[in-house]
Amino acid sequence: MSSRTTIAAIASPSGMGAVSLLRLSGPDAIRIADLATSGKASTLLPRTVRYCHVFDEDGQILDDGLLTIFHGPNSYTGEDSVEFSGHGGILVTREIYARFLACGAVAAGPGEFTQRAFLNGKLDLTQAEGVMDLISAQTRLSLRAARSQLEGTLGRRTTEARDQLLHTLAHLEACIDFPEEDIDPQTGGILRGRVSEVLEVVESLLATADQGRVLREGVRTVIFGEPNVGKSSLLNRLLGFERAIVSDVAGTTRDTIEEIINLHGIPLRLVDTAGVREASDRIEAEGIQRTVRQIEAADLLLEIADASAPRPYEAILPATHAKRLLILNKSDLDEHPSWHGISAVRLSCVTGSGLEELSASIRDSLHFGQVDWGEHAIAINARHQASLQLARTSLLAALTLLEDLGVDQELAAIDLREALDALGEIPGKVDTEDLLGVIFSTFCIGK
Repeated sequence: MSSRTTIAAIASPSGMGAVSLLRLSGPDAIRIADLATSGKASTLLPRTVRYCHVFDEDGQILDDGLLTIFHGPNSYTGEDSVEFSGHGGILVTREIYARFLACGAVAAGPGEFTQRAFLNGKLDLTQAEGVMDLISAQTRLSLRAARSQLEGTLGRRTTEARDQLLHTLAHLEACIDFPEEDIDPQTGGILRGRVSEVLEVVESLLATADQGRVLREGVRTVIFGEPNVGKSSLLNRLLGFERAIVSDVAGTTRDTIEEIINLHGIPLRLVDTAGVREASDRIEAEGIQRTVRQIEAADLLLEIADASAPRPYEAILPATHAKRLLILNKSDLDEHPSWHGISAVRLSCVTGSGLEELSASIRDSLHFGQVDWGEHAIAINARHQASLQLARTSLLAALTLLEDLGVDQELAAIDLREALDALGEIPGKVDTEDLLGVIFSTFCIGK
């Protein structure tokens, strides 16, 4: 498809702005730009910028701006490409886009520019995913992980592991094809050693799965407790603005409220919930039920209580593996004796005291294994994790078979082939058309 059509898209965000960016890519990109600019594109040197006008079919000026051309394969997509930067009005941008389409371009689908870059060998699949991660990064750590992936760190590590496994499989299959050649124990040990080395790489990458999920989706942090203890006040304090309604009336919060904050480079997806108590009506009952569902899905639970009131009975929570922090609010008032000696973060949502301590406690509770968040450059996503888990299972099965050289070595070879295919899916070394469709459908138009 990429060799037959030329695609066009508005690459800047929708809405009004200072400038807009439109892109063309494909075999007719320069010809189409020529039609729209009265021949300015074909006379332009690659990677240089020219001021020009874009005209409609009647020769009337639509806009003026800067035109840049890129000859394939020295372009983002690997094809002839054109970029036009014009004024950022909504109507004028759409008019220029319509003009490109009228001159022969077709509308680009989500992620089609990056998909063509992958298909033309400009990016591997992990780098293509890194583009979207970079666009959607919300913190410095997620930006660093996306930048590392875009630079090909994950792709290189999986490709190196796959190449090593390929050589190991070739050695084993040569032994199978030529049974008259004896395999001494040393050779068998070398095979197992090579497979074990690949397994170590796979397991080290799998260890970053939690970090990857957190960096991309945020730590699902649920604020819960009894009514009127300051849940919504805490949410507002953490956000730095009045997001939730705060009232002395118990049961004010009926639905869950979600917002994202950046805490020491880690995104927190804060969820304010309805107070847990005996519901007074059906609406409040539904809100409490939603609180229960949020607790079940949480990564971190912030249980907040009123320090000035008697300590309530221990809350019965649904099954969860989430970390849990106890927060005693209203520390500006006299603390009730029942809380003395209880380990908790003490703060006041009225004065703001204790918020730094809470921030530090949340940060300290978010260590996943021994990974140093500030230095770790690789964070796999769910697709990578599924492929790596399959590779790990196959490698372990192959190692078990290779322990006994008397068994049928073809079974070990089958397991190694499965691991090889699983590793190849990560950078896109395997032809998986459906997989590509799913990945690139999450991209924005024009990228």
